[in-house]
Amino acid sequence: MKRAFLFADPAAHSRSPAMHNAAFGHAGIDAHYEAVRVPPDLLATYIQTLRQPDVLGANLSLPHKEAVLPLLDTLSSAARAIGAVNTVVNRGGMLHGDNTDAPGFLAALASAGDHRQGGAVVLGAGGAARAAVWALRSQGRGVYVVNRTHEKAVELTRELGGTACALEAVPWPSIQLIVNASSAGLSDAAQSPLPGFEFSVLPSSALVYDMVYKPAETRLMYDARAAGLRAENGLEMLAQQARLAFTAWTGVEVPIRVFLDALAVVG
Repeated sequence: MKRAFLFADPAAHSRSPAMHNAAFGHAGIDAHYEAVRVPPDLLATYIQTLRQPDVLGANLSLPHKEAVLPLLDTLSSAARAIGAVNTVVNRGGMLHGDNTDAPGFLAALASAGDHRQGGAVVLGAGGAARAAVWALRSQGRGVYVVNRTHEKAVELTRELGGTACALEAVPWPSIQLIVNASSAGLSDAAQSPLPGFEFSVLPSSALVYDMVYKPAETRLMYDARAAGLRAENGLEMLAQQARLAFTAWTGVEVPIRVFLDALAVVG
């Protein structure tokens, strides 16, 4: 039996095992996926175990996406540019790092009806924000990065492009997309990255995309919908990045519906 993993800290909450084990079953592949809690000081040790012949690879989540880079043999151009890896592929004992968050994010936006028009605001400056900025910039979109620590936003845009600015400096009438790539709303459903924000300054066609997927409706989404805007959570992105990682490990294309149906079952 082949094996694949999620390395994260914490890891028990992850829905990735449900998705990938459903995909293995759909594809008829004798393999098992497991979420493993890996403290930061043990990451290097666990990464080495991925070189074993029966291991397909692993996904990485907080706090390992950036720390893993020097532990790998090769990186995709996307992973190198973004500076974060969420998928490790075992290629005959050599470990290749990729980032499926970025294309998964774009696929989710397309599914949500985003038409690649107008400017975008990314909230946050961590690994998820880096993937979002890189993905949006690859489409030629103007991107504004807003972060609680402005210096981190400046550093991100210096590397990936876009404009770091304060919330009040964003040209809101030209913005068609807000992306929450911060952790706001993740542990507290009442928390919003934009408390008290007047969504009426946005065009009526704007989309608010929250990468948080649990709870299914965050405060940010509730406030946006109350103002008549479209809002989506991060479930589709979670499924899309998982589908891409699965293909990278196995070479097999599994329909996105298999991943989404698995997420619906685990709730």
